[in-house]
Amino acid sequence: MGRVIAIDYGQKRVGLAVTDPGRIIAGPLTTVAARDVIPFLRRYLETEVVDIFVVGEPRQMNNTPSESVKFIDPFIRLLRKEFPAIPVERADERFSSMIAQQTMLASGMKKKDRRDKGTVDMVSAVIILQSYLEMKSFEHNRAVDENANPGNGE
Repeated sequence: MGRVIAIDYGQKRVGLAVTDPGRIIAGPLTTVAARDVIPFLRRYLETEVVDIFVVGEPRQMNNTPSESVKFIDPFIRLLRKEFPAIPVERADERFSSMIAQQTMLASGMKKKDRRDKGTVDMVSAVIILQSYLEMKSFEHNRAVDENANPGNGE
């Protein structure tokens, strides 16, 4: 089983997070300049097996796409073109930056480090990835339960 990489794409910086090979834990990978993300991923894929890219999808409170989508959609097209064998999924990233800030504060991170936007982007990618893993686990468990107990969900 290959890893899953989450991408918190921004015009300047891209936060990256990755699972362990068993897809149990999401952890920080790095933050790279937006112009360097494709070359970074090429190098990473030379040594690691990646099965899925998960790209954060910014949405507004009413669930409509945010203005940032005009930058993210072209990136997703490029990602699919450069790595056609790896599926790209999107994951709601609402509140990920806010949760990242709260997580860093709760972990005792120094104020100077919490202000580093690259760190915030990387932690946001971890939150996007962990949420994705939890959603997939929930979907899997629900499907298993429905198959074991057909008709009980009505």
